Amino acid sequence: MSEASAASASQLRPIIFFDGVCVTCNRFVDAVLRADRRSVFHFAPLQGETARALLPAPPSDPAAWSLLYLDERGLHEESDATLEICRRLGGRWALVGLLRFVPPWIRNPVYRLIAHNRYRWFGRRRVCRVPTAAERDRFLP
Repeated sequence: MSEASAASASQLRPIIFFDGVCVTCNRFVDAVLRADRRSVFHFAPLQGETARALLPAPPSDPAAWSLLYLDERGLHEESDATLEICRRLGGRWALVGLLRFVPPWIRNPVYRLIAHNRYRWFGRRRVCRVPTAAERDRFLP
């Protein structure tokens, strides 16, 4: 699916695509769920049907996967995805968004280093996250 079609598909609510077995990614999702009091975001695992329908095929090595964020402006990846999510959350999260003034050629290698080593440094779940009953309407298959 092209970026334009994907963006139009997400116009109802922005979608955060995350690695469902990554402990770090799941902690980020938990933090966003707590901070997102207006229920702006939907969430979808990179291993799920929604990701297969809306995103290009991911790299074969999960260590190369990145958090992806799809909103009305298109698909954001790597550090841009995280910064856009923080910007949209507002409040103190917007302060993290100020890192957008650090050039991508500096922040993306740091992001990739963490992403590449996330399983080794922070752990990995055996199965994808299962949302609680209260979270279920925010998660896409």
